[in-house]
Amino acid sequence: MPSIDEVLGLREIAPATFRADPVPTEMERTFGGQVAGQALSAAARTVPPEFGVHSMHGHFLRPGRPLDPTDYRVDAVRDGGSFRTRYVTAVQDGETVFTLTASFHRGDDGYTHQAAMPATAGPEEIAENGRPWAAWYDFPEWDDWERRWLPADEATPDVPSRRRLWIRHRTPLPDDPVLHACALTYCSDMALLDIAVLPHPDRPIQGASLDHAVWFLRPFRVDEWLLFDQVSPSSESGRALIQGQIFDTTGRLVAAVAQEGMVRFHTERAAAVGAGRAEGRAE
Repeated sequence: MPSIDEVLGLREIAPATFRADPVPTEMERTFGGQVAGQALSAAARTVPPEFGVHSMHGHFLRPGRPLDPTDYRVDAVRDGGSFRTRYVTAVQDGETVFTLTASFHRGDDGYTHQAAMPATAGPEEIAENGRPWAAWYDFPEWDDWERRWLPADEATPDVPSRRRLWIRHRTPLPDDPVLHACALTYCSDMALLDIAVLPHPDRPIQGASLDHAVWFLRPFRVDEWLLFDQVSPSSESGRALIQGQIFDTTGRLVAAVAQEGMVRFHTERAAAVGAGRAEGRAE
């Protein structure tokens, strides 16, 4: 199985155009975090190294085919003295499957504040437990990620569902901030959408990510423990909002995540359109 730096590694096949080779998988559709992480990697290849990524916003448009290569075309939207903006189009067989807008910042002096990390058990106090309530939602390519889940808060339709986990890459990675940002983008999509259905266990749904956003707030490493604090404050009209804050072990807020997903009831039409969360995108 390719390592995460191999998954995120791209070949330049034309100016500002990069190709990702297929990654072995049991999924019927390309994992969304993989596409988002690769798109961010492509964008970063076109900006000077002194500009660090501070945000990315992506939209999933079609299911990706995991057995086919994906080409990432990068457009330079803005090249300013402090900020650079890139727009990336992910294409398979002439069809756009994903789009990404990424912003890069040289960094400036300014005020500092942050939310406090929630009080919780540390990773060394929790046995590794994968995804204990959803073993079907795990795949071999995720084995390089060590995950330790804390007990979820009781979820009801009147109380936003909330869940926390500690996560890190099992093996050390190179000292490349771009790689760590792309890897965080990858793993941040592993564990979001299903939190929206925790208050509603009685009726099957068809789920798919509609968009995904990450704000990179402070330096971090994905090969060190990170606490992912997740909440779903709303679900309505077949769409759910999920938000997350990511802290390192010292309590620094290093990133924030948001995603809207489709969580519509599993009707005959929905069944015909596509499979589950990790297998497809909305239509």
